[in-house]
Amino acid sequence: MSQFASNSSRRVFLVTAGAALAPRVLLAQSVAGARGIAAAGPASKYVPLVKAAFVRRKGDYGLLWPGAIYDGAAALERTRRQIAAAAKQLGIQIDVRPAPVYSSEEADGWIRESAAARPDGLFIVLLDRQEHAWPTAAKAVDTRIPTVVYSPIGTSFTTNTAGVARREGVFIASTDDFRQPAYGLKMLKAGAKLREMRFIVLQGDERKDVELAPFGTKLRYIPAREFLEEYQRTPAGAEVRRLALARIRGATRMAGATEQDVVNGVKSYVVARRFLEREEGDGITMDCLGALGPSRVSLPCIAWSTLLDHGIPAACEADIGAAVTHALVQFLFDRPGFQQDPVAETARNCLIGAHCTCPTRLSGFDKPPEPYYLSHHHGNRDAVPVPRWQVGHRVTVADVILATPRQPKPQIIVSSGTVVDNISVPPAGGCVVSVAVKLDGDPDLLTYPGFHQVFFYGDHKRDLAAYGKLFAIEPLLV
Repeated sequence: MSQFASNSSRRVFLVTAGAALAPRVLLAQSVAGARGIAAAGPASKYVPLVKAAFVRRKGDYGLLWPGAIYDGAAALERTRRQIAAAAKQLGIQIDVRPAPVYSSEEADGWIRESAAARPDGLFIVLLDRQEHAWPTAAKAVDTRIPTVVYSPIGTSFTTNTAGVARREGVFIASTDDFRQPAYGLKMLKAGAKLREMRFIVLQGDERKDVELAPFGTKLRYIPAREFLEEYQRTPAGAEVRRLALARIRGATRMAGATEQDVVNGVKSYVVARRFLEREEGDGITMDCLGALGPSRVSLPCIAWSTLLDHGIPAACEADIGAAVTHALVQFLFDRPGFQQDPVAETARNCLIGAHCTCPTRLSGFDKPPEPYYLSHHHGNRDAVPVPRWQVGHRVTVADVILATPRQPKPQIIVSSGTVVDNISVPPAGGCVVSVAVKLDGDPDLLTYPGFHQVFFYGDHKRDLAAYGKLFAIEPLLV
């Protein structure tokens, strides 16, 4: 895997993160007088719960053949410390059974009690290879609760792992490198946060709350005209102008866009922040072209870019699949993604991602932004940041395809590749942020599946495939 996450009582070992680590705290631009922004929905307050247990036979702490020299007692204490550190880093609660599971009967009891607690996941640490060890892992998977199995080297042969590994709802980390099972814990957290989060969807004329199956994600639909009305009564006050000036000063240059364009766009950010707070949202999306296109109000491209830079999933065009993809990328990899329209470049055999809303903190929310300039978008109106993607940087392409009556199981399209160019628009046509990626394996680009795929830094094809398997999302590796 390429993405890794690296107080006990008398009856349970309970780990919970400090308040500073629970919801992600998101600050707006470091500008005097600018108020911070934070997710305000149910996911921001939810602390995922994982039930965990060590599994081995009672007695001598070596392994049954071939591991008599294995120091199981030391391994158990070391792994306890690693679990505690991962829980603190991730901001989750892990309830570890005080004593190992020593028999099949104890396994049945622990699994029954754990399932009754309705946890967000199970975490099994195997410290033996034979007897009830792997059958316990299989029983955990039978619960249909997402299950992470940590099998340090020596606790499994492929004859042990094969049967369980073929099943859905499980992730097996067969390694001595604890960063991989820690990523498994991070996947459990991501699934729980995705289920609990609420997206504000500014679309249509009806206010309603719905739940997105099978993810459980909450969607609060609000008439799009309410955004327009809020925008029109919001003054371009001191905070808006300070934020706009900071955005301009951070740019390498301006091409067409004016200071007033930036002010207009930043005002959309302040309005979006108000909706997130008032409606208790963790993310946002809007039918921007349908709602604002016919008006003279600035499209929210620069606002959405700013939200993405600060850890708020913000999707274009009320695309719910893209909204889920944004959230998943942020929860798993701590960085924003770029939702784009795919373009085949057949001479260079590259996939170009083209759109007008791109974050600048591509390496991570706590990392410096990429150099960017400010431009009008393809409609020759409104200001958008155009960051320069690092040529040679590895990237992942992801697209969550929602379930339909004809396709009742959701899918996730995943590719990986390398940035080869930033296309200049103009002279090329299309959206001003146009990033060319050479995909691994040379797939047929003219028939590349999906739309509004999300590009993001890092090679995470296997990581996303693992998430799909753990949460019953069919991975389509392209």
